[in-house]
Order: sequence, then structure tokens, then C-alpha cells
Amino acid sequence: MTQTSTTASESTPAWPSRAWFRRPSTWTWLGFGLVLVVYADLAWRRRWMSDDGLIVLRTVRQILAGNGPVFNIGERVETNTSPLWTAILSVLGLIPGVPLEWFSVVTGLLFSVAGLFFGLDGARRLYQPLAFHGLAPAGALVVCALPPFRDFATSGLETGLITLWLGGTWWLLVRRVSTVEGPRAWPVAAVAGLGPLVRPDLALFSGVALLALLVLLKPGRRRAVGLLAAAAALPLAYQVFRMGYYGLLTPNTALVKEAAESNWARGWAYLSDLAQPYWLLVPVLLLAAAVLTLVSTMDRTFVTLAAVPLVGAVLLSLYVMRVGGDFMHGRMLLPALFCLVLPVLAVPVTRVTAVLLVGVGFWALVAAGSLRPSYSAAPHAVGVTDERAYWSRATGHEHPILAKDYADHPSMRTVLDAVRGVRGPAVLIQDYSTRSWYAYPTDRPYVTVAADSMGALGLLIPLDMRLRDGYGLANPFAAHSTSLPNGRAGHQKWLPPVWELANSARLPIPEGGPVRAEDVAAARLALSCPELVAIDASVRDPLTGGRFVDNLVGSFARGSVRFPRVASTPVVCR
Repeated sequence: MTQTSTTASESTPAWPSRAWFRRPSTWTWLGFGLVLVVYADLAWRRRWMSDDGLIVLRTVRQILAGNGPVFNIGERVETNTSPLWTAILSVLGLIPGVPLEWFSVVTGLLFSVAGLFFGLDGARRLYQPLAFHGLAPAGALVVCALPPFRDFATSGLETGLITLWLGGTWWLLVRRVSTVEGPRAWPVAAVAGLGPLVRPDLALFSGVALLALLVLLKPGRRRAVGLLAAAAALPLAYQVFRMGYYGLLTPNTALVKEAAESNWARGWAYLSDLAQPYWLLVPVLLLAAAVLTLVSTMDRTFVTLAAVPLVGAVLLSLYVMRVGGDFMHGRMLLPALFCLVLPVLAVPVTRVTAVLLVGVGFWALVAAGSLRPSYSAAPHAVGVTDERAYWSRATGHEHPILAKDYADHPSMRTVLDAVRGVRGPAVLIQDYSTRSWYAYPTDRPYVTVAADSMGALGLLIPLDMRLRDGYGLANPFAAHSTSLPNGRAGHQKWLPPVWELANSARLPIPEGGPVRAEDVAAARLALSCPELVAIDASVRDPLTGGRFVDNLVGSFARGSVRFPRVASTPVVCR
């Protein structure tokens, strides 16, 4: 992998004499360009905005309105898992005249394609000594063929940013150690260290990439400390901000999904849910066999560089399995799968590998055209759901992108009618047996909506209305409640609306509604638990210097507080 070996194949006397169409590099770049165009086209054909993606945009709107990185005004709750994705969309949102939803969709697509490009070029550089064979973008066919990669290239979630960061970080590593003209070490370390800001679990990949950088460069102790400092500077600064501003060590979503708990059985089922419908083991084994035929050309540098994404894939997949997966088909495993195929996104074409790569191509055609999970046509959401297909059917829009597209969902119409009909401050809750909405008086100077769907609704109602969800994403009390027995992945929490009445409504509670006055009284007593009072203060109190310090110090223990989701006496917090 030295400079001499990387360029020798193109400096032989015969190379310049070849016509352009006979040079392997021509066909390599043609293949790369073709697969990038195909992926961009396939992803654009499935463009959409998920309801969870719209959750991010309400926080972006609050930032742009000067209310800070919050979901509800006056409540410091970190509902977004990716601080960097939120920051990028907030900057783009300064451009007038374009809906935030379109910024999110298009940026996600561009990032996804760019990440695939960096991954392809990283593989090209990795196999540069074999460039005289030409390279085929075989592993990239896995990305093109699998519907989840195409679905979440847009969707409004941070998946496109993850793809860009993973591909870009690996590309920087390969370029740094394979050529003399590679980038300086500290920018590589700084980019590699951004993982926790892209998504907290990507700190696993950051650790692997930084370890590989130190192994390959062999810096002295002082320089190694400097590289690690460059990597940790931004994540550490944000972590201090998170602890002081939000009062937690982790994003609120980690509490909602109980990321500290283990559910290996459900996690294995989630892995199988992605691997089995697409016969994913077929391309993985074919690509692995193709690389093993090139083992005689591998040196220590090659092995180290290839090991970075492979070890990252193992760690990321184990993490997802440990927490029990997710409710969106394939989404949480896409980073691990992208890591797995990074070293084989492009593979040298030899007589032996050609046969294997043809097999990958045949699988890609079958997978893209006909392989799907059985529930992709299901009319309702199931345990693990084809989220794009579900929302396309539920909203009646093939490409639901704008929040107003979600307003066509039947359940959305009823809550919007209730919001429009409210007069003055109130707490709106729904009777789930009749689907009717009730408005309860409050002494708080705003309207609070207790809802279960919060993405599109958060953009369709005014920013000065509070939206409190039972799942806990924007509701600090629900986030600290105990989990539902056998709750759906990503929906382990559900705090009944009676708690919102206890927190915000004026007593006594009027008769005739869907809740009992004694239940509200029990919940209000429970909320007087000192630990819950402290949580409420960490979120609602004005952010003075003293409050920042108190939040920061208390963040080490605050995340472990839990209380029974069913109000009862005596009150017990743990």
C-alpha cells in the first residue's frame, strides 16, 4: 500500500498507449458512476418523509424561531437522537422559500449518494495495487437492491448523514495511509470522532476508526493524545451542553427506548427480519469468497483498513440486537450492513472473482424486483413495519413528504378539529374508546395536546402549543415511567393522558369525561415525588447558571429514575 505500489500499474509503458476505452480505470469509473445514478434514481422513486422525521423538524422550527433546541417552548427535552442532523437542517432552514420537509428529503438523498461514493472510492484505493484488473461495484449492488437502503435515503431521519459519515470516515482513513498526498492526521481524527454527534451508538465505530488510525500511524504518546483530543473536542463540548441544558447524560430517546436494557431474543428476530426476506446471506458469502481469492495480495495495512468497517459492523449489529431492534424494518441495522459491505463495495475483477460477482448481480436483480417481507402489504402497522408502505397507504399519498400530506390521515383530522375548536388555554385529551376529544380547563397560559402521534401534528399546530406524547419522546414524565410489559420495539413507554391532566389541568376535574377524578388525584400525588419534582424543575425552570450546574451534576443519577405508569398510593420512585 505504498505510494510506489499504488501507482505502478498505471506507469508501465503499455498503459498510456491504450485507448481510453481499453483502460481498466475507465470501466471502473463508469461502473461507479452508473451505480451511483441507479441508487439515486431508486431512492428518489421512493422519496418520502416519515412521521419520526417530522419530529426533528419541529425542533428545527423552534430553533429558527429563537426558542432553542426544544420540542415545546419552555420545556428542555432532547427529542432528536442526532444533534448533527438537527444542526445541519437548522442551517439549511435559514434559506427562505423552501419547506423544511424538502430540505430534509433532498439533503438525506444527497448525503446517502455521497456516502456511497466515498465508500466506493475508498474500496478503489484499498485495492489500488490490483487496479490493472478493473473493479466492479459489486457490494454497492447490495445497497441498491435492498428497499430499506432506498427508503431511508430520504425519510427525514439521519440515515443519509450516517451513510455519509461512515463512508467519508473510512475513505479518509484509507486515503491517509495509502498515499503520500493523503490528508493530515488531525482532520481525520476530528471527523472520526463525530460519531456520537451523528448518532450516539456510532461512538462504537468512532472508537474502532481512531484505534486503527493510531495503529497505522504509530504516533508518539504526545501526538496520540493530540489526535484523541481533536476527536473528542466537539462531542465532549456537546455532552457538557446536553447535561447542563437537558439535565441528562443521554438523549431523551434513550430513556424512552430503555437503551440500557437487553432484549437479545427480540434483537435476533429483528436481524432475521432483515436478513431472511432478501436472502442476505447469499451476497455476503459471495463477496467474502471474492475477497478471499485475493488473500495473497493482502498486507498488514490492507487487513487493518478492511477490519475497521468489519469490526464496526459487528459492534453496531450487536448493539442493535442487545437493545431489541426497532419497529422500522431494517432501519437500525443499515449502518452495520453498510459497514459490512464497505470493503467490498468495489472488488477487483479477475477470472475467479468474475464468476462470484455475476452471482451477486443476479441476486441483486431478484432482490430488487421481488423479495419483500411478508407484511409490506399489510394494511396496518405490525410489530416490525414497512414504515414507508404503511404511511403511503395511511395518508393516501404515494410520496408523503409535507406535514399537510399527513393531515389526510383519518385520526389526524379529528385532533386537528379539536385543536381548531379549542377556545383559550386547555388540556386536550382523547377518549380512545370513542375517539372523541375533550378539553379540560388549565391555569397554564397555553394549550396542551396529549397525543400519540407527534411528528406531523407537531408541524401542523402552532409552536406555542405544547404537544405531550404518551411515548415520552417530548414528555419527560413518560420517559421516566416504567415500560409496558412486552411493549412494541421503540414504543416501550405509554403514559395515559390522566397524567397530563394531573400535571396541567385545573382541579377539580369536570365529570362526564373519559377519566375519573380519583385517578387524576392519585397521579397528582405521584407527581409530588421529590425525584419527579426535580425532573420537572430540570426541564421547566429558567436556565440560569445555577440551574445549568444543577442539571449537569444531577444528570449522572437523573436518568435512572423510574416510577409506575399506573398511578397509585403510596408513591414509589426508584
